[in-house]
Amino acid sequence: MPVTIDRTTSSRRAPPQPARLSLTPAPGGLDGMWWPRSRALTRELPALTAALVEQWGRITGVTVHPAYWPVIPRWVSVAGRTVQVDWSTETQDPHRLTLSLRDGRRDVLVIPPETRAEAAAQLMAGDGTEAPAREEAADRIDARIREEAWETDGGAGRAVVPAPVYRIGRPFAHRSTEMRGP
Repeated sequence: MPVTIDRTTSSRRAPPQPARLSLTPAPGGLDGMWWPRSRALTRELPALTAALVEQWGRITGVTVHPAYWPVIPRWVSVAGRTVQVDWSTETQDPHRLTLSLRDGRRDVLVIPPETRAEAAAQLMAGDGTEAPAREEAADRIDARIREEAWETDGGAGRAVVPAPVYRIGRPFAHRSTEMRGP
C-alpha cells in the first residue's frame, strides 16, 4: 500500500501559549493568581515561570500539593535553565503554588483549569477579596467539577481530577518534602 507524506505541515510543536496570570497581590499572603490550561505541570510550568522571570527574577523552584496534579515532574526546563519541582501534603495548600526565588518565595493561587472563564476572570480581577475567600472559591469550583463528573458518569464514574499515583519514575510515598532530613 502506498504511503503519502504531506511535507507542507510542520513537524514542530506549536509554541506554548502565554500564561494566564494576574499579579495583583491579595490580603492573606497571595502574590497573584494563575489559571493554567491543564493539569499537566510539564506543559504549564515553563510558560508560568517564563512569564514571571521579568517580574520577580529567576525562579529556582516550585512546590505544589499533589491533590490536583496527576503527574509531578522532578524539574522543568525554562529557557535553557532547570527549575526544580517539589511537592508537599503537609505544608502546601492544595490551591497554592509556591515559587522559590533567590530573595525569598511567592505564593500564587491556582485557579482550576476547568473553571469557566467568567469565574476565573472574577477571581483574577483582584477586587480586594482576601486570600482565604479566593481559596474557598477555588475549593467550590473543584467540588462542582467533581460533582458534575459524578452526575455525567451516572454517579459511578471517576472524577475529572484523578488522584495522583506516581511522581515520574516512582510512587509518591517514597519522596516528600516532609521526608527530607537536615
